[in-house]
Amino acid sequence: MLQFIDASGKSVRELPKFAHEPNALIPFYRAMVFVRAFDEKAVALQRTGRLGTYASSLGEEAVGVGLASAMQTEDVFFPSFREQSAMLWRGVTPLELLLYWGGDERGNDFKGPVRDFPISVPVASHLPHAAGAALAMKLKGEKRAVVAVTGDGGSSKGDFYEAINIAGIWRLPAVFVINNNQWAISVPRRQQTAAETLAQKAVAAGIPGEQVDGNDVVAVHAAVKRALARAWAGKGSSLVEAITYRLSDHTTADDAHRYRSDTEVSARWKEEPVSRLRTYLVQEGVWSKADEEVLHDECNKRIAEAVEEYVATKAQLLTTAFDFTFASLPADLERQKIEAQFFSGESHD
Repeated sequence: MLQFIDASGKSVRELPKFAHEPNALIPFYRAMVFVRAFDEKAVALQRTGRLGTYASSLGEEAVGVGLASAMQTEDVFFPSFREQSAMLWRGVTPLELLLYWGGDERGNDFKGPVRDFPISVPVASHLPHAAGAALAMKLKGEKRAVVAVTGDGGSSKGDFYEAINIAGIWRLPAVFVINNNQWAISVPRRQQTAAETLAQKAVAAGIPGEQVDGNDVVAVHAAVKRALARAWAGKGSSLVEAITYRLSDHTTADDAHRYRSDTEVSARWKEEPVSRLRTYLVQEGVWSKADEEVLHDECNKRIAEAVEEYVATKAQLLTTAFDFTFASLPADLERQKIEAQFFSGESHD
């Protein structure tokens, strides 16, 4: 398992070139702190009825920040449903994320990475789509790649195997990342597969596979960057398994106390990525308590502004459910749209 910074915040080997200067890791730390604060606020909004079911990335922030920071702007990202850290890094706004989880499809109309795909709640169904996008890039001779993320549970789905199989045989420019947080909702990793590692599933597809410490943002960045370099050079796909741990419930609709002990979770808090990187930065003399206070104030202000704008956003009309599906609505749907306008009190066009 590739690791550069261990759970105590100490470097265990020479850091890669991009991380030789400790200051270079400050943007990574700032991004992880921000998404953790965002998650906390999103959960609070859900608990008070102002947001739909939400999937926190608590404890997994280094996976998203590490992989997104390794990507080029023109690459295309295929998130699962817990990759807000990567999406925010790539330019998706907090408001857009809140709109999406609030049930407003306008949250998928990214102002930043317009070619990135939307959140995929169905498990692993987006991976064949990612292979398709990578094929399009190859056919067009483009020097860019796809990065697609799924969880450990997703690596047991047929969609996963089909995607890496076709990516391997066609040498597609794609990087598949398994965010192995040890739990597929209530099913632990040990009950999901007899494979010793999830990275070795790459063997069957004939592509390289690597396991990294998913709580070490440096390791995630380095592994994904290396895999992307292969893809950009036309050498084909790769698989990266990032070992981390889901410190939160699966979603706000879950209660993890029903299937795992507090003792287990408490032990994993000692490995989490945010405090790990903060410890390293402090030890290197590039981060202070004053820096931390300023960062938290900035995060809280930015999140508060996004929440205020989200709450003030006027809801879409009920009749938008009928729009943008057909060039001309069939007669039966036209009648339903008129009925919806009548019963909702919306004005007619």
